[in-house]
Amino acid sequence: MAGQEAARQRHLNQDTDGEESASAQPEAWKIHYEKSWLHRRWSSLLHKDKQARKAGQLFSGLLAMNVVFLGCAFISSMIFNRVAITLRDVKIFFSILKILSLCWIIYYLLCTSRKPHAVLYRDSHAGPVWVQGSLVLFGACTILLHVFGIGYNISHIHCKSQLEILFPCIEIIFICIQTYLLWRHCKDCTQVQHNLTRCGLMLTMATDLLLWLLAVTNDSVHKEIESALKGLVQNFPCNGTSSCTCPNTTACRVFQKGYVLLYPFNMEYCLIGSSMLYVMWKNVGRRIPPHHAIHAKPKFKLRGVIYGLLLGISALFLGICIFLTYQIQATSSAPNQEALVLYYSYYVVLLPMMAVGAVAGTVIHGLEERELDTLKNPTRSLDVILLMGAALGQIGISYFSIVAIVATNPGDLLDRLILTYAVSLIIQHITQNIFIIEGLHRQPLVEDPDARPAGPHTQHSGPSGEEMVGSHTSQQPTPPPGNKETGAKEGEKCEDCEPRRVYPLEIRQEIRRVSHAYSHTFGRLNWKRKALKEISIFLVLCNIILWIMPTFGMHPAFENGLEKSFYGYSTWFAIVNFGLPLGVFYRMHSVGGLLEVYVSS
Repeated sequence: MAGQEAARQRHLNQDTDGEESASAQPEAWKIHYEKSWLHRRWSSLLHKDKQARKAGQLFSGLLAMNVVFLGCAFISSMIFNRVAITLRDVKIFFSILKILSLCWIIYYLLCTSRKPHAVLYRDSHAGPVWVQGSLVLFGACTILLHVFGIGYNISHIHCKSQLEILFPCIEIIFICIQTYLLWRHCKDCTQVQHNLTRCGLMLTMATDLLLWLLAVTNDSVHKEIESALKGLVQNFPCNGTSSCTCPNTTACRVFQKGYVLLYPFNMEYCLIGSSMLYVMWKNVGRRIPPHHAIHAKPKFKLRGVIYGLLLGISALFLGICIFLTYQIQATSSAPNQEALVLYYSYYVVLLPMMAVGAVAGTVIHGLEERELDTLKNPTRSLDVILLMGAALGQIGISYFSIVAIVATNPGDLLDRLILTYAVSLIIQHITQNIFIIEGLHRQPLVEDPDARPAGPHTQHSGPSGEEMVGSHTSQQPTPPPGNKETGAKEGEKCEDCEPRRVYPLEIRQEIRRVSHAYSHTFGRLNWKRKALKEISIFLVLCNIILWIMPTFGMHPAFENGLEKSFYGYSTWFAIVNFGLPLGVFYRMHSVGGLLEVYVSS
């Protein structure tokens, strides 16, 4: 009885303990959250930091928008009412913007970037080599352009204002300092003075955009005068006189030809500078995780690329021949119909080949086993936006040409070629954009320089011969404790000599078998990578020649009379001069994107 009573008492005690523990469980759960006030405080700080970042981006974006709208109002007033607002007034306003931007750039270089913990992170994707090289090249050409402009204005100093010499000097200083900023600090993720840095970047970016817009409008006026006069002497309205003649005709001709030749580089420099400033603006206050900041970069190699390289070089050489033929006829007189037929025939053959290559590359991207790169990357997002936006220039001109040709229903060979050219150009832009965007969102295949290959190919990742040997040697039995002294003596004897391992025959046969298996696997997958590299290098060379032609003065759209008569002289010139700079920028930006696709594949 006593034993039964004791057992019952223990059972009651256990039930009581269970109820107490069950009732205490919610209390413990509640106490656990009450002790996590630090976590809530940290989350609140992160939320406030995110809100402050968004507020700074909004304020600086509104500043840039107002500056751009004010500049557009000045430029539009100059175009539609040249009496109230002159080109000199516009240049004075732009000079004020340049001086303000220069003040901030100098402050950033001398103060902000030198503060402690100012730049803790650097965006490895921002400012690739080809972008920095293009920035320096176009910046140098733009400086040379303004040097020609200064020389031309000095030769006309008797009928021009001295401010016409001051404006290019301010422009040269602005380009030099801005190029240095973008060359040295385009990868910075600034962690101090966020709002001031954002506002300065937006002000400078708005200035570049307005300079590009002014260059586009001035280029349209220049092309209109050049196509209308076609003479050796131009008339310039200056200070109430009807004409402004140059006493030294040879020097004026040199300055004028140099200015006309280098003028498109000014527009390209403004667009590249604006895009790099936008990336810097997005990176202000950005914190990059360590495993995202450090990564191996693939290298550019032409190993194994044959067919795409030969085909691209052939297209490049043929395009240069057509370009020289067109330019020779354009300098002597207006290009005849044969030169225009030759030009459009070249495009009609080349553009479908490029479109087919881009479609094939997109299909191969779908067959690949590479994973998508889903990490947040402001540079890649900007690349996609610029590709899609810049493509609208040539696509818009093509649609205007299609409407004009179909509405007039001509039967001429040249008009049919222009119609085919316009349709092919639209298809080529769309297919190439899809191919580049697909390639930019793929994980790059990087060759590990530290790994020793198990076979002749080193691009694949897998256990190498040393790893296999290490795995086998790690399974060897360790010497017994009694042999420690002997092992120590042997280690002292061989301390200065290089250890030499001799592995059994079974291990060496296993290494050969694994090497052969990986080589066979790589051989089956190699055709995809090789095809992507062939397509990419072919498209790179084709885009280079399609960039060279319009950049150095080959503009058949100005000489073609069908669209000009259909839309009117001024309207067609406005359409072409707005779309052509975007088309030139698209070709140059496509070269950079295709090079990244080539390197990463």
